[in-house]
Amino acid sequence: MFDISFGEFALIGVVALVVLGPERLPAVARTVGALLARAQRFVANVKADMQQQANLQGLDSIRQDLQEAAQSFRGQLEAEVQQVRDTIDQGAADARALADEAAEPFHEAERTIHGGPAPDAEAEAHEAEAHSPEAAPAAPADVPPRDENQLDLFDDASPSRPASQPSATQARE
Repeated sequence: MFDISFGEFALIGVVALVVLGPERLPAVARTVGALLARAQRFVANVKADMQQQANLQGLDSIRQDLQEAAQSFRGQLEAEVQQVRDTIDQGAADARALADEAAEPFHEAERTIHGGPAPDAEAEAHEAEAHSPEAAPAAPADVPPRDENQLDLFDDASPSRPASQPSATQARE
């Protein structure tokens, strides 16, 4: 520990015996031994505390590295999710445009058959309806479009004859 040889210890013991005397030497030796043991325990505790602090600093740096990696991963994940959302929104817009383009011949045919509003006004109304957030796809009508030139034998009131006029069978009764 202090790099002292046996001869030096013996010399120290002889000087202590001469100075202290044979009666007090055992008590002083016990006290010195207890102080040396206490000093050794103190040095061991200081070393353990230093080692623990070094380990905590190492753990803190590892914790910081893990937090930085988690934040980086979260940022990358959010960027990927946003990219997917943008792609989905673009696909939905493309699908809406294709649906509008595919539905245009049907709307044109309906305008031709029924004599609806001018094509520009209806197109604007249709676009406004398609882009409104609460716009729902139009449900197919239960009744097919009516052609004024077609004779419907099973209809009670034909478009050429108002419902208030009696039919031929009602007039005979």
